[in-house]
Amino acid sequence: MEPFGKEFSFKKKVSYKSQKSPKKNSMFNIGIIHRILDSINYSLLILIFILFFLSFNSQREWSNTYKILSKKKAMNNNLLDYISKIEEFYVSKLDASNAYRKTKPKDLLYLNKIEEKDESFFKKNYRSFTKGLKDSEYQKGY
Repeated sequence: MEPFGKEFSFKKKVSYKSQKSPKKNSMFNIGIIHRILDSINYSLLILIFILFFLSFNSQREWSNTYKILSKKKAMNNNLLDYISKIEEFYVSKLDASNAYRKTKPKDLLYLNKIEEKDESFFKKNYRSFTKGLKDSEYQKGY
């Protein structure tokens, strides 16, 4: 014990070899872990860039497809406009011509109204039952 002010300091006597070897092993292990983590980070970074460019390419293809579809839609709308104008033209031509004549009462055919027979429920069922007996629909036994 050596006095240091009012306090005493204790010094441990440790051999030099035992002090250095655990530090070397731990530093070596930390270095290996850092290399592994760095390689994982680099591979993830490369993977992110590859996927970014792939998605960018597919987005560009989708944009081109959307442009083509938009043009087709505009063409179809124009065709529908042209078709409706042609239909309107022909309908106006048909209306303008006096090919149709107005009907008169003497041109109509009048049919006599057929009277419906009002039968009671009992009479209808009785007739169908007697008809069934005559046609042998209702038989006794097997």
